[in-house]
Amino acid sequence: MKVLNKENFEKEVLKSEVPVLVDFSATWCGPCRAMEPVLKEVAGEMAGKAVVGKIDIDENAEIANRFGIRSVPSMLIFSNGEVADRIVGITPKRTILEKLGNV
Repeated sequence: MKVLNKENFEKEVLKSEVPVLVDFSATWCGPCRAMEPVLKEVAGEMAGKAVVGKIDIDENAEIANRFGIRSVPSMLIFSNGEVADRIVGITPKRTILEKLGNV
């Protein structure tokens, strides 16, 4: 999983040639920590077809606000620099893979 921040967000997400799932999370968030192993598996299974990245909302509040993140975990799927889908809360791996595959 790529670590995203304000320095690399545009290059890694908005200008990516493949779909990018961005996990908006926080270190204090239990459900976010629960999703981490699932997202690592997704990253492994989608290698070469999509990218999975993680961004800390406390350290990158400007980006979280820009995309209307109000609760964590929230995952946005970007395609061609645009938000293509949004997932909020603990979500099964198959649902995430399905949504990523539909972009």
